[in-house]
Amino acid sequence: MTATTRLIVGPFNRVEGDLEVTLDIADGVVREARVTAPLYRGFEQILAGRAPDDALVIAPRICGICSVSQSMAAARALAQIAGVEPPPNGTLAADLVLACENAADHLTHFVLFFMPDFARAAYASRPWHKIAVERFAAMEGTSQRTLLPARARFLHLMGLLAGKWPHSLALQPGGTTKSVDPGERVRLLSILADFRAALEQVVFADRLETIAALDSAAALQAWTHAAPAEHGDLRLFLHIAEDLRLDRLGRGPGAFLSHGSFGLWPSGVVMDGETRSHDPAEMTEDLTHAWMDGPTQPDADKNGAYSWCKAPRLNGRVVEVGALARQMVAADPLARDLVAISGGAVKDRVVMRLVELARLVIAMEGWVKQLRPGEPFCLEAPLPLRGSGNGLVEAARGALGHWMVVESGLIQSYQIVAPTTWNFSPRDADGIPGPLEQALVGTPILPGETTPVAVQHVVRSFDPCMVCTVH
Repeated sequence: MTATTRLIVGPFNRVEGDLEVTLDIADGVVREARVTAPLYRGFEQILAGRAPDDALVIAPRICGICSVSQSMAAARALAQIAGVEPPPNGTLAADLVLACENAADHLTHFVLFFMPDFARAAYASRPWHKIAVERFAAMEGTSQRTLLPARARFLHLMGLLAGKWPHSLALQPGGTTKSVDPGERVRLLSILADFRAALEQVVFADRLETIAALDSAAALQAWTHAAPAEHGDLRLFLHIAEDLRLDRLGRGPGAFLSHGSFGLWPSGVVMDGETRSHDPAEMTEDLTHAWMDGPTQPDADKNGAYSWCKAPRLNGRVVEVGALARQMVAADPLARDLVAISGGAVKDRVVMRLVELARLVIAMEGWVKQLRPGEPFCLEAPLPLRGSGNGLVEAARGALGHWMVVESGLIQSYQIVAPTTWNFSPRDADGIPGPLEQALVGTPILPGETTPVAVQHVVRSFDPCMVCTVH
């Protein structure tokens, strides 16, 4: 009988919040994994008993990385309670702000969180290692030195449309509080043109339209080998992925959920090879292995628990969320082809985030041109004394939901299920592991590794944001 050893990996660097992973290893691979969110946040308790509008101030403070996503979810829940529909300008402006955050997040994940692991000494013998070090060595890589200033200039869009980032109050139930004049509209297009140029020169070494149009694994393969590995950061990653077989690493549960986003990508679920509509009522939160006693009550001494994260399930099933899930639900031919080949692995998650980045920037250029200066951006949205509503949003990392119940003019209950809650959930009452726990099974561990590099790739392909996870 093969001996099993246990390895605890964490805390992970380059992660917002704390993360710990316990690995049971046998025959040089992970046999079982348990993912722990060791930091309790408690925003659901903080919001209870407050005026409903307070959610617009408090919810964005859940996270400094995806604060707009939290703002949007809170505003949509309030809009549903108030029965208000934002005017077209308000919808466009809100979509631009959220898309800006998501696009910046996709770039940050790739440049700062994911690619630096390939500059590690463990890969010194690989033919691509020297290029990876030159481009992605922490805080010294040429790609980082070019793209991070470009990202900062891109976020000026937030200043024009939302006043500031993070934690803006511009997103309201009735739209956005900041209107756009003709001069600002031109400035927005200039910001997008500058960001497009940086992406086309450094990340893709190709036009955004070419990347957005990739429609099969064969087309992606042909594009990869149409130029040397050093010709653009995406192409470098694809050569690395081919060498390390990242299409075989980190296969998820094979079921996907999207709340829908921007009118570009629909809401829905992919399970057992079929796509169907998404019914939020099918969602449950299993507390069996969470340090929780009831939906919002912590219990740090609970037997059998190993994470503050609850275990969301959809009709009892484990689902993955994120860019790959969004594109799977949208029946994107590239995403469907990649998953048909690999089942949804590390390579697929990274590729679809970058393809989505290209598609988002193209869409944003169109939305700016649709803005109509002089027409309304926001409507009044008086709230009734009682009601309930939900705000379903797609953050960069995937499906985010806020559920609010108002009684006597105050928040009676507030529930939050974030993307990392889905992807980093613990086991449920049936002992079924969450998406990352499943994806880590079979990951190779090299002799003597205490922070296994392959484990890092799998974890980072989901891009954990742990401060969003626990409430």
